[in-house]
Amino acid sequence: MNSEVSEPIHICFFPFMAQGHMIPTLDMAKLFSSRGAKSTIITTPINSKILEKQTEAFNNQNPDLEIGIKIFDFPCVELGLPEGCENVDFINSYQKPDAGDLSLKFLFSTKYMKQQLESFIETSKPSCLVADMFFPWATQSAEKFGVPRLVFHGTSFFSLCCSYNMRIHKPHKKVATRSTPFVITGLPGDIVMTSQQANVSNDETPRGKFMKEVRESESISFGVLVNSFYEVESTYADFYRDFVAKRAWHIGPLSLCNVDLAEKAGRGKIANVDEKECLKWLESKATGSVVYVSFGSGTSFTNEQLLEIAAGLEGSGQNFIWVVRKNENQGENEEWLPEGFEERTKGKGLIIRGWAPQVLILDHKAVGGFVTHCGWNSVMEGIAAGLPMVTWPMGAEQFYNEKLLTKVLKTGVNVGATELVKRGKLISREEVEKAVREVIVGEEAEERRKRAKKLGEMAKAAVEEGGSSYNDLNKFMEEVNGRK
Repeated sequence: MNSEVSEPIHICFFPFMAQGHMIPTLDMAKLFSSRGAKSTIITTPINSKILEKQTEAFNNQNPDLEIGIKIFDFPCVELGLPEGCENVDFINSYQKPDAGDLSLKFLFSTKYMKQQLESFIETSKPSCLVADMFFPWATQSAEKFGVPRLVFHGTSFFSLCCSYNMRIHKPHKKVATRSTPFVITGLPGDIVMTSQQANVSNDETPRGKFMKEVRESESISFGVLVNSFYEVESTYADFYRDFVAKRAWHIGPLSLCNVDLAEKAGRGKIANVDEKECLKWLESKATGSVVYVSFGSGTSFTNEQLLEIAAGLEGSGQNFIWVVRKNENQGENEEWLPEGFEERTKGKGLIIRGWAPQVLILDHKAVGGFVTHCGWNSVMEGIAAGLPMVTWPMGAEQFYNEKLLTKVLKTGVNVGATELVKRGKLISREEVEKAVREVIVGEEAEERRKRAKKLGEMAKAAVEEGGSSYNDLNKFMEEVNGRK
């Protein structure tokens, strides 16, 4: 392994307790360790179980390197949370109507770990702390002991720039309705949105006040690490550094630090499908003929919407792998599947109920398109795999990411989603069928595929020696090392 610093620096990673935050953080820890740093991941007891297998595998494969795990106490019940509520995935599956806004309560409860973090920093004296955006209190905790805090958002430069310009210029205040389109003022590229899509928080609500605290914390932090690469959003990386946060380093795509089959298959939870069987199924398909359909770990649909997705996939006539997150709403009898669906699509379709080895699937030559909720991890993984995408944003910053794919990079096809999923319209089987066909078949699909493939090549070059992300990581490590 190549060491980029004169002596090891110690980087502590503190991910928010959700799969979409923990997975890229583990990738970051692997990346920094492989470049000569000592890495420690801070988490809670239940979440440590998710990380242990992969950290052990990494440490065994790299005996000269080590990723450690530091476990912080998190007494859910004492904090007013249900027992076992140590991550957002639990909250998403906890269906009790009288529970209130558990996700907000969970955000506020993480401050319980402040004293443990400060004790750990004081005794271990790390070179820096990379803490998730949802821990705004971490900036002052780290600086109390002279340790620089880096913010990890887990999203794109583009979406961060969109959010910034929405707050500064408030273009949504100048239109008549929530569905009236407007251009995001001051942002390169004439990006058109609606208020329904922009997800602007009201600073007077508890959630809005929390997000304001997040922004203020970022403004006084050491800087920002971004899971992206310069070539994919250079205009917005420059804009972000010029106007939003002066100090930011692009170090992605982070998923590309997983090289062999076991690493790709082992990311996140244990898959609900045998990866060898999955690969065998893919091997039986022609190059670029399979559509992979997955909406991330935090999305759930009604039975009605799942029925439309199933009918749309069947009607498209394309090969598909469809990942359906298990959810209490779906019932034991699987009422979300049309009668006889699996028999009729046998050979053409594969349903994975639960967790799938996503990077392993996306990287397979048989996969020619990706239907995604536009969460940034999935977008980066799809870009790194060189795939065109069907975009179906649901919330958070996902509509911004969709605009990057469809309007800037021109590698995405919109399924027809126009607003946040909680208020969103039903996407019909006809819309699903049309979008799936559009991403696989025809002249436009071929042009889109060429652009996507070129981006995939750029992504891989960015993380190789001399690439843009490789060099930015070097600059960051040299700067941190210089503070010692």
